[in-house]
Order: sequence, then C-alpha cells, then structure tokens
Amino acid sequence: MRKIINIVIIIITINSYFVNAQKIKQHVSWKFSITKVNDSELNIVFKGTPEKDWHYYTVKDELNPFTINFNKSNDFKKIGSPLETPTPIREYDSLMEANRSFYEHTGTITQKIKILSNKPFVLKGSIEYQACLLDGMCVMESPEFSFNIEPSSKITNDTIIPDTSSIISTDTNKLSVDTIKTTINNIDSTVPGTTDSLWWLFIFSFLAGLAAIFTPCVFPMIPMTVSFFMHNSDNKRKAKFQALVYGLSIILIYTIIGTIVAVTLGANFANFLSTHWLPNVFFFLIFVVFAASFFGMFEITLPSWMINKADSKSEKGGILGSFFMAFTLVLVSFSCTGPIVGAILVKSAGGQVLEPIIGMFGFSLAFALPFATFAFFPSLLNSLPKSGGWLNAVKVVLGFLELALGLKFLSIADQTYHWGILDREVYLSLWIVIFSLMGLYLLGKIKFAHDSELKHIGVPRLILSIIVFSFVIYMIPGMFGAPLKVLSGYMPPQTSLDFDIKRIINEKSQNSETKNLCEKPKYSEFLHLPHGLEGYFDYEQGLACSKKLNKPIFIDFTGHGCVNCRQMEANVWSDPRVLKKLNDDFIIIALYVDDKTELPQNEWITSKYDGNVKSSLGKKNADLQISRYNINAQPYYVLLDTNGELLVSPRAYDLNVDAFIEFLDKGIVEFNKRNKK
Repeated sequence: MRKIINIVIIIITINSYFVNAQKIKQHVSWKFSITKVNDSELNIVFKGTPEKDWHYYTVKDELNPFTINFNKSNDFKKIGSPLETPTPIREYDSLMEANRSFYEHTGTITQKIKILSNKPFVLKGSIEYQACLLDGMCVMESPEFSFNIEPSSKITNDTIIPDTSSIISTDTNKLSVDTIKTTINNIDSTVPGTTDSLWWLFIFSFLAGLAAIFTPCVFPMIPMTVSFFMHNSDNKRKAKFQALVYGLSIILIYTIIGTIVAVTLGANFANFLSTHWLPNVFFFLIFVVFAASFFGMFEITLPSWMINKADSKSEKGGILGSFFMAFTLVLVSFSCTGPIVGAILVKSAGGQVLEPIIGMFGFSLAFALPFATFAFFPSLLNSLPKSGGWLNAVKVVLGFLELALGLKFLSIADQTYHWGILDREVYLSLWIVIFSLMGLYLLGKIKFAHDSELKHIGVPRLILSIIVFSFVIYMIPGMFGAPLKVLSGYMPPQTSLDFDIKRIINEKSQNSETKNLCEKPKYSEFLHLPHGLEGYFDYEQGLACSKKLNKPIFIDFTGHGCVNCRQMEANVWSDPRVLKKLNDDFIIIALYVDDKTELPQNEWITSKYDGNVKSSLGKKNADLQISRYNINAQPYYVLLDTNGELLVSPRAYDLNVDAFIEFLDKGIVEFNKRNKK
C-alpha cells in the first residue's frame, strides 16, 4: 500500500508541475508601458505579438473586441476610445456574419487617461481578447497589468518609459523622471475559460475512452484480462494488488509514454501504428491466436521468461506481469483508439503540454475502468454456470468474434499497401462463413472437445442464434453491391467490390468520358471515390483543375483504415442531395493520409511542420493536413477557392446530413461572392 501511495504522490506532483508551468502559457506576448502626453495625461500602451500561426482580435472586432478593464478608482479617468496602430486587418467572416478585426503580427493599442489624484496610487487592470489559430481554434486570454503612478502635480518631463516584457524596476535618476515609477508586477496571464476548456477536454476524452471499449479491437480483450487474473483468485490480496497495478499501468502508458512519443516521434507516429502493415499483421495474428485459444486449441500463457520473472517477483505483487498485460492491451487496441489518441497527441507534437496530458489521462482513465474492474473482481465470473455450458459457450462465441474482427487489421494493411488480398467480396465471404458457423454452434450443431453435452438449447441461445443468422442474411446482398450501411466502417470500401451490379449498370448507361475532370487523375488505378463520384487524389492536380473549371474545391482528408470516413461516405455522402452537390458543384480531392505508395524522388517534400522528408503519398497528404490545419484526425473536410484559400471553417465527423448540406451551401455562396469581387 505504501508503494501505491508513493506512486499516486509522484503522479500528483508531476501533474501539479505541468499545471503550474502551463498557467503562464499564452499565445500573445505583451509589453506594457506608459508614455507622458502632458502634465496631467498619460498613454497606457499595450503592444502585443502573437505566436506563429496565431492572431488576436482588436478593439473594432464585432464579435470579441479587445477590451481594457481598469480596476475601479477615483484617481483617474479614461479619455476617449483606444487607438490601434498600425491599422489592423479587417475582413468579413461570412460564416460568423460579422466583420473581424485582427493582428497577425505586432500591434499596439493605446488608451489615454487623465490623472485626478494628488497622491500616489496604483493603476491596476487587465486586458481581455480572443486569440485564434488559423484553423479556427480559439482561446480567451486576459493578462493583468499594474503601474505605480505619482500625482499629476509632479509630472514635469515628456519622457517615454521604454516598452518591456518583464518586471520593470525604474531608476528615476537614469530616466530623468521623478513623476512615474512603473512596475509591471504581474505578467502571468490567467485565461478565462481555460480551466473550463480543460474540463471539457477531460470529459470529452473520458467519454471517448468509454466508447473505445466497445470497438472491435478492444471489447474482445476483456475476457483475456479476466483469464489472466483468475489464476490468482486463491490469493485475493495479491490479485487485487495486481489488478490495481494493471489499471494504473494502462493510465501511465497512455498518459506518459503517449505524450513522450508525440514529442519525440511526431504526430504521424499514430498513423504508423494504425496503418503500417507490420503492426496490423501482428495484431491480426494475435487475434487469430486468441480465437484458437478460445476454441480450446491451447491455453494462452505469457512467454516462459516473462512468467519466470513475474513469478520471481510474486512476493512483490507481480508488477511486471500486470504491466506487460497492460502494455499488450494498449498496443493491440491502438488501431481502434488511434483517431482520438492521434488528435490529442498532435497538440503535444505542436508544443502543448497540459492539453495532451489532460486528454490522455481522461481517455485512459475511462479506458482502464472495465479492465481494472474485471481484474480487481475476477470472481464475478463465479456467478456464471460452472458446469461447462454457458461459460464455455461465451468463450467460444468470443473466439468467433476474435476471428472475424481480427480480419479488420489485415484489411487495413491490405488497403494501404494495395495487396488485393481482402477485397470487399472476400471479406464478406469470410464473415458470412464465420457467423454462420457461430449460429450453428449456438444451435448445438458444432461442438468442440471441451464442450459439455448439450441436450437442449435455452431461450437465450435460441434468440442469439436468430440474431446471428439474421445478420448473415443481411450481409449476403453485400456480395452484389448492397451498401450495408451498418457495417460501413468495418468493411473494405465499396469500390473494391468486383461484382457491383449498380456500378455496372451505371457504367453502361454513361459515356466513358469524365465530364467533371480536366484530365485523368493520378493514382486512379488503385484509389477510387465512393458512389461513382469523380475526383482527384493529388492536391496540385485538383487545384489546377479547379482554376481551369472555376469550381470550388472539396478536400476529403481520409484514410484506408478510417472507420468514421466509411461511415460518413455510407450515411452522409450517399444522400442524393449531397451526391448532386459534390458531383455538380465541386472539384473533389480525396487525400489518403495512410497510403503507402512511394512517390518519385522529385515529388518528395520536406515538412515545414517537423522538418522531415515525406516520401510516400500518405505522409505527404498527412503533412499537408497537419501543417495547414493543425489537425491529423480523419475524416476532415475542407472547402477552398481556386487559390487554395478557405471558404468556410472545415468540418469533421458528423452524421447530420442537413448540417453537411448547409456546410456545402455556405462554401458555394462564399465562392460566388469572391467570384463577383
């Protein structure tokens, strides 16, 4: 118990350090100063410089104007409105329907005041403004200021107090001023809304962690966890300690190692784990091995050297074995947890510290709960029938699920490397066979060596078998082109189906000419758009066609292994209204961020984001998304004009069809406005 307390104290200490370090973080650096106007008037000067790719809104902004908040005092009064130099950028935001006024570089805002007091006083207050990234992410910042002011009767010199970004201790002799002693005693910014936003980030990440439990990569791992900790059921104290270490290990691995990976290896490392053939084939083999074990072929045990080390530490609680189980879980589940983890890690790779820690902690806390609970209370399985029967049937059914869901990993590698092993009809054939065998097993028509004799089936098994066979019947039309929207996120894309009746009919009824394209798209031999849409798979080629046809661009940042991308295509893009707009009004550019096709050396790029050379199609596309829009989650939809400039704010995963149509319509309206200009 003392060790656990020490671990908790260390975690709290580390977290407190980062919280305190993050507290002074702001995206605009400020220099506060005072200039003398006359014997009774002063200018309070605020000079702000935003970080790269950031801007801040100024006094004349219609939505979030820059404000100066003076603490209430009878010692002075404001004169007129603040002045801005140089003139800030001013643009109309059609999405927000307001004029936006902002500085992308250094700007100065000056407020004149009149001194009313004959005694020294302290002038205190804060400035409040909104700072935003180019991709639309915004924060409110409110740095404080404080000046020691002498009475107006002593003001005798037209002396300027220099700008400063640090604490000032003014030497009045050197400055020839005995009128004003200025001290900026607090440049630490307290950002209204930051605490709230971090709480929302934590809540969102926590909910995402709960949702991740029900993904095909994660849920089948729960029984393996129970099996591992069941062997210590005779030593409850030891089992509970190992379960606690197991849960903490999951949290520590995601929170600490995940953040370190993001900082050292970059945001694209998440894509490597979720799309590279090596980890995906490895995960596929792991699931096949688990399935064989659940079918009764053998018992899953850790490598002997690992078991020996764990046993040698049995008096210390078997920490190594618990940690190894947690690490295995994190690795195997990463393909399904990758999207949310990647979105959090990109913040860390971009230099943020507190956000990825909070996000990863919230995600891993929820993610670890069911595993730690089952590990902490393995005796929960004792409430299930022990005489073979139901308990063993659950293991076998999970074995079928392991076998079916493991194909997803192999499918991702197959799509990203274009092996052509698991096209849609092959994938569906395997699923139809696997689930048919599961249904027969539930009916007692198939038995394994360790099954007990089944004289009759109960109502639960009958209902489950009906569900399974109904699912099989649902999948059969998919062999001939049915979209199977329920499975859209888990199936290979529709375009990989050889015998698609709908596509064959459409091809016969249409000319072979591509009416919406300027030339044959690069990579169209192995990349395709859904629903018969035409488009490009190379940004430069699509941009050139946009200029030629004077059409706005619809960029789809997608991936072969992106579950949400397939769901959007099956449930949103398939709507006739969406299809018509995409087909008639836009140049579509689908950019696969996980494609492994190697580019010719003359097409390699050096990333402005991380300085590394990008030599594959996927890495080049991923770098474009991260460097321009500071996000690496897919799907991500961007509408651009013919110059590659944003028309409206980008859009991410959302199955609301009407909202997606509104997004497209706003882009068209803005494009037409710019054309008229």
